[in-house]
Amino acid sequence: MTLEEHTLIHAPVGRCFDLARSVEVHLAGNVHWGEEAIATAGVTSGLMGMGQRVTFRARHFALRHRLTSEITAFDPPAYFQDTMIDGPFRSMQHDHFFRPLPGGQTEMRDLFRFAAPLPVLGRLAEILLRRYMRALLRERNAVVRQIAESDEWQRYLP
Repeated sequence: MTLEEHTLIHAPVGRCFDLARSVEVHLAGNVHWGEEAIATAGVTSGLMGMGQRVTFRARHFALRHRLTSEITAFDPPAYFQDTMIDGPFRSMQHDHFFRPLPGGQTEMRDLFRFAAPLPVLGRLAEILLRRYMRALLRERNAVVRQIAESDEWQRYLP
């Protein structure tokens, strides 16, 4: 299953790129899911870079889940990819693209690919997960936009 989202942000491309790879910004975008970065693999704060891993723990569908993700491609400030190394999906890969636009704006484009964990029920689960995952992506992107467009970005970036 592939989801694609486009977000227009009134902020420079470098700022948007860095905020999108910030562990703290990710957590700010998922606060009501009780998400936290835990120290089982990799980093728990800061800006993610090539080859770095982070493990998140959160509650979704009334169950606690862990997901370890690694930055598997990195071309600042235009692109990075994170790939699930361990977690509840059969597979998951998230491509983040950033394109500068006139007037200091940035287009942030997400390609999010995932496969449900159960092959037999996978297709049905993917249909149900599509709406849920799209809402999570939109919520995360709204937080990135809100932080990037305000002075709040200074809290997250050096």
